[in-house]
Amino acid sequence: MNYERLCAFIATDMRMSHVYQPVMIRTLLQSAGRASIETIAKALLSEDRSQIDYYETIVKRMVGRVLSDHHVVHRDGGDYVLDDLATITEVQNSELRALCDRKLADYVEQRGAAIWEHRTRGLSDISGTVRYEVLKAAKFRCELCGISADERALQVDHIVPRNHGGTDDRSNLQALCYSCNAMKRDTDDTDLRAVRSAYDFRDMDCPFCDFSGREIVAENPLAVMIRDAYPVTKHHLLIVPRRHVADYFALGTAESRACDDLLRRARNLVNQWDPSITGANVGVNAGESAGQTVMHCHVHLIPRRAGDVANPRGGVRAVVPGAADYPR
Repeated sequence: MNYERLCAFIATDMRMSHVYQPVMIRTLLQSAGRASIETIAKALLSEDRSQIDYYETIVKRMVGRVLSDHHVVHRDGGDYVLDDLATITEVQNSELRALCDRKLADYVEQRGAAIWEHRTRGLSDISGTVRYEVLKAAKFRCELCGISADERALQVDHIVPRNHGGTDDRSNLQALCYSCNAMKRDTDDTDLRAVRSAYDFRDMDCPFCDFSGREIVAENPLAVMIRDAYPVTKHHLLIVPRRHVADYFALGTAESRACDDLLRRARNLVNQWDPSITGANVGVNAGESAGQTVMHCHVHLIPRRAGDVANPRGGVRAVVPGAADYPR
């Protein structure tokens, strides 16, 4: 393919679903038109931010922590520093690096491919079509923490691990982000797909399971912000998780973060709408004895203004009569 045809292909004809094509062509151009599969794979890896994120997590939570505990290194902001390096000569430095190389070579010789088994297990023998169907069914989100594939790379996990007799059947596969999959490892057979089905469930009698016809003030993938139908004060807002879940304590970690994100946005919004707002009550009713009447978790943001009640002392303590005005 000559220059004009290759230029036209890259500029006009190339249809991209990922970064792969331009990276491979660029690698071949840099290698006089010929490169091994391994060389091309390394080039693709260098563009994969999720892999860097993965190993940054390894550095912070594992190797960096271990070496810090042994007083070999210490952390300084975003860097790790080798302690007392100034006392080591160039010759000693070279000897120490050679010692590291021997230690690494011995370990590789002893363990072989098993070293990286946790990274390759489940990738081989699973077709791209099956992988796509698994991720599509999970709505391209981790079925444990809920993070999007846009934020963290997703992997296809065997619910029952292969080394415990698990098969590659579609019913034994689920989508996990690399972080949750690494924590799950191959010793756990928890089926997390029920989390996905819980997100899809809607109670037809629940006013917070269907937002059609209601103004959605703001939203994110796991929660929405709406106006309270019976406001306590002007601009009273509700933060409601999309999943039908009884109360705040049944929320997952990702849902809690999503609700907290909208709660902070709600406070900023009401302050923009009305400069006379000087405070807010944030409240959750959990259970009938606590006054909950709609059994779908929702968080109240009730804007407050100076002088809106005669004595605001005690705030949310006033839910129990006589408990608000406590001794100083």
